[in-house]
Amino acid sequence: MVTSQYIGRQEPKDAKNAAAQILFILSSFSLLVAAVVVAGRHAILRGIFGSIDVDVMRYAETYFLLSALSYPFIGLYNAGAALFRAQGNSKISMMSSLVMNVVNIGGNAVLIYGFKMGVMGAALASLVSRAIACVAVLYLLQRPACPLRVDGLQALAPKARLIQQILRVGIPAGIENGMFQIGKLSVSSLTSTLAPPPLRQRRGKHHHHLFEHPGQRRGHGCADRGGPVPWRRRKRSGRVLLPPPDAVCLLRRMVHEPFGLPVCQQICTGPVQPLAGSLRHGAGSDGVVQHRFAVHLPSSFTMPNILRAAGDARFTMTVSIVSMWAFRVGFCYLCVLAFHGGLLAIWMGMYLDWAFRSLCFFVRFVRGKWLEQQVI
Repeated sequence: MVTSQYIGRQEPKDAKNAAAQILFILSSFSLLVAAVVVAGRHAILRGIFGSIDVDVMRYAETYFLLSALSYPFIGLYNAGAALFRAQGNSKISMMSSLVMNVVNIGGNAVLIYGFKMGVMGAALASLVSRAIACVAVLYLLQRPACPLRVDGLQALAPKARLIQQILRVGIPAGIENGMFQIGKLSVSSLTSTLAPPPLRQRRGKHHHHLFEHPGQRRGHGCADRGGPVPWRRRKRSGRVLLPPPDAVCLLRRMVHEPFGLPVCQQICTGPVQPLAGSLRHGAGSDGVVQHRFAVHLPSSFTMPNILRAAGDARFTMTVSIVSMWAFRVGFCYLCVLAFHGGLLAIWMGMYLDWAFRSLCFFVRFVRGKWLEQQVI
């Protein structure tokens, strides 16, 4: 966001310096987080999942360790991909993501089924794919024609002014996303208490995520390309950017529910069980329930990125944290533990979370208070 606004203001030197500081911050922070996870992985996993099978914990620690080693790679990859989107070149981000996923899937197939490495093979495939994507993006970022290339290691030296501008947006966004992930872990722990085992329920979510990603990815585009839009055009641009994700979600629901959903459920969860008999236990109908509740998901993630691009990160952080803990966590735990609700109660909590976020962000957008914020 900071870099894109410098590009929009025709200040290439500051844009290049901001890009270097982004790489410095991401590399430093990801290395720090990786070190913490490597040293405390056992305590972290115990704190999240409590007492679980010894074999399961051993596998979890193995995967967690190798995942932690990939944090610097995925951090720098995300930074580089975002910098290309800030230049309006999302094709490189798309292709590098495609390469990363192809290597990951292929590596999983070879290491798990070919070399029988199990969890270790899955984790190694992820580590290698992230490293390859990181190297590829950084190499392309360093081409002479790239306006955001880093001119030597001295460009990575800390610059207080630029770091302050970046963290003014980055810290609230990081806290927001961190709280969101903690909330998701809390709900996952709650879901694991339902029967049958949650693996079927989790697998049943993946087809839903496949069709929701177009709306969520549009939100990334709103964030990265919001900076270059002149202030007088930003509100009009927001009106243009908001409808497509919800339209995609609605179209997906109209087409996918009658035709594609039974096939996806058969692939992900096995034979489809009747809806009424499986809501409480997380069987194959899980995808149906979440699928029907997800109309507000794209706007709840697109609108806050438009606001963040204008520097309104604290408001989006506050709304997201309050909504997460009130609805996705509080409502779900109350309904499941106190009123013995099943997965239907959990999806209802998620729906209320999305709807509340969308309402708050829409009101903020219409009132125009976010237009008074500044990033640089």
